[in-house]
Amino acid sequence: MANRLANPARVVDSAVGCPEIPIIVGPGNARVVMWPGNNAQFRTFQIITLERGARTIRLHHGSDAVYYVMGGAGSIVDLASSDVFPLVEGSMVHIDAGDAYQFETSDDQDMKVLGGPCPADESLYAGLAFPEGT
Repeated sequence: MANRLANPARVVDSAVGCPEIPIIVGPGNARVVMWPGNNAQFRTFQIITLERGARTIRLHHGSDAVYYVMGGAGSIVDLASSDVFPLVEGSMVHIDAGDAYQFETSDDQDMKVLGGPCPADESLYAGLAFPEGT
């Protein structure tokens, strides 16, 4: 007999019903795709869209975080050292637990990033309502 997962996989449409979290300064948005509010248990991620000249707020989590640059270009700033690392489409970034960072774009380029902390950083979702049944 095959093992059945207690929580089977499902497809989430990132264009529908994904709440925004207020982590963007300037034009852009951050949409929560997988999070405890839709029963994600082991992984969370957001789609962060930074338009030209935008940045995220200071981010830091109690667990590691991983991001993939889906499109455009920008940079990630290590807020402890002020080191700036350029990012382009296809780049991946790993941030250790507790490290403070922020993403930013220049005045001539947008950037779209997919990722987030694993496991969930509940503080990112503090202002969101959980759907009924979760």
